Amino acid sequence: MAAIRTARDRARAELTQEIKDEARRQLAEVGAQGLSLRAVARELGMVSSALYRYFPSRDSLLTALIVDAYNAIGEAAEKADDPAERPRTRWRLIWQATRAWARQHPHEYTLIYGSPIPGYQAPQDTVAPAARVALALAEVAVTAPLEPAFPGPALPDELADQARRLAELLGKDIAPADVSRLLIAWTQLFGALNFELFGQYVGSADPADALFAHTTDQMADFLGLR
Repeated sequence: MAAIRTARDRARAELTQEIKDEARRQLAEVGAQGLSLRAVARELGMVSSALYRYFPSRDSLLTALIVDAYNAIGEAAEKADDPAERPRTRWRLIWQATRAWARQHPHEYTLIYGSPIPGYQAPQDTVAPAARVALALAEVAVTAPLEPAFPGPALPDELADQARRLAELLGKDIAPADVSRLLIAWTQLFGALNFELFGQYVGSADPADALFAHTTDQMADFLGLR
């Protein structure tokens, strides 16, 4: 019975992967808004009712694709990190790897960092995968004393409280001011990627290689990495 169950589980896992692969292919053609379970089933030679046993709704399929994309970009960032290097080099490696993944997978990147999908509400399952890149950056920040290029203004009480709660949630011993700088740098990373992938640098900083490298180091200075 165990062997039968294992074979059945393996077959289910393989078909689940085929469904997601076809859905990703369709994302490149019609975008997330146009994704259809019926179209996916048709391309795989399945009846819709059979596909519903794997993904009961379009949103459940979207959630699976979103979780996969967050995990993939997070894994790319984590694998690029090298704890043997000095913090500033580790920072660069994570930024470079995150950009490389985004450029290699533009449609999946758009799924997680592009425009919100009308009618779709991301469930709690997406929160942990979405935090992987930020956690990789936080791991670098706690490896050495931070010496920000400039101290900046005092944090408003509301932001200081948010930063303390976030540090506790992450389980990191990071001062509120440093948490706020991490948040700003994280926002800058994906803001720069969005501008690049969505064509906002055309006519100004295109190609964006030099600007991205400069931004990476500027944010390292801002955070205080040496």
